[in-house]
Amino acid sequence: MDLSDLAQPADTKIVLVVMDGLGGYADASHGTELEEAATPHLDQLAAAGVVGLVEPVGPGITPGSGPGHLALFGYDPTVYELGRGALSAAGLEFDLEPGDVAARANLCTLGPDGAVTDRRAGRISDEEARAIVQRLQAAVSLDGVEAHFRHEREHRVLVVLRGPELDPRVADTDPQKAGVAPLAPEATDPAAKRTAELVAELDAQVRTSLAAEPRANGLLLRGFDTLRELPSFADRYGLTAAAVAVYPMYRGIARILGMDVLGRPAALADQVETARTAWQDYDYFFIHHKPTDSAGEDGDRGRKIAAIEALDAAIPDIRALQPDVLVVTGDHATPTQMAAHSWHPVPAVLWSERCGRDDVDRFGERWCRGGGLGLRPTATLMPIMLANAGRLAKYGA
Repeated sequence: MDLSDLAQPADTKIVLVVMDGLGGYADASHGTELEEAATPHLDQLAAAGVVGLVEPVGPGITPGSGPGHLALFGYDPTVYELGRGALSAAGLEFDLEPGDVAARANLCTLGPDGAVTDRRAGRISDEEARAIVQRLQAAVSLDGVEAHFRHEREHRVLVVLRGPELDPRVADTDPQKAGVAPLAPEATDPAAKRTAELVAELDAQVRTSLAAEPRANGLLLRGFDTLRELPSFADRYGLTAAAVAVYPMYRGIARILGMDVLGRPAALADQVETARTAWQDYDYFFIHHKPTDSAGEDGDRGRKIAAIEALDAAIPDIRALQPDVLVVTGDHATPTQMAAHSWHPVPAVLWSERCGRDDVDRFGERWCRGGGLGLRPTATLMPIMLANAGRLAKYGA
């Protein structure tokens, strides 16, 4: 069923708060990071609303951030695809042209044997990274193709190839773990053979240019993609939507879907204030909180717990905006035990005047398992939010 056929106007507002990488799992020594965090305000929300667990793609499937967010916005991630390159380009407002190939890259540390010792170059500072990216822009030259480098944030870099007969069907060079060498770029379709060769040449030139760098002496590429257009959020749901995010990638996915991307917030307090300032202008707000995921990927349990607690502390200010529907969840799990994305279900809490209540009064994975939302695909949260906001008409006679 196409929800656009049921979407109806209403004088209500929806807020979706996404703690990136929120999910985790309990083990013999610990509860999950969310379970062990002090979250009095999220617990109050759980007691007044309904909770559950959501799966971004499907049982056992580990999602990237792109599929995880598409699911949160109600787009089936097995139908709609966005590579990290296209998302990064949109987030940096780099206008891709038809035929461009974009990739998300990590500045990384390579050891003397060529193996990756740190996939994120010690989370190099923005200032250092910008200087390195500028050097790459001046140093790398490919035959018949333009290579564009743009700094995104910390170790993250956008790489765009522009020229004739390029094809994005190239496998990642990022092995997703330390202790092994970067992968060779391989064409996953014969039409991408030349593009893979250009990526290999780009990689060789990057290593030469950065050979003297103590930390950022390599580049790992993933998520090759090209210009994408998806059905707009407004057309699907009849909502005027705004995104309030710090990191370019999440600003990018919102922009691709046609949301207005507000301001240049630097921290959570700025994001809440940005939403407050624009409150009268939009029906739907997407607020993105990145530190939970960064800590999870670093395997830093204490920092992930602190990031959850920081978001909890902002909940009273978000509730003071008086949304009619408020959902807090994550795009995927990033357990600190694994220091990586995982397939584990993600906790979700939904509050509205119409949602009813279950018997759960704490927000955490094991408590959410018994909540009224049950275990469901993430993409089903969107119609539930719309229904609670009075924005879906009755189906059938």
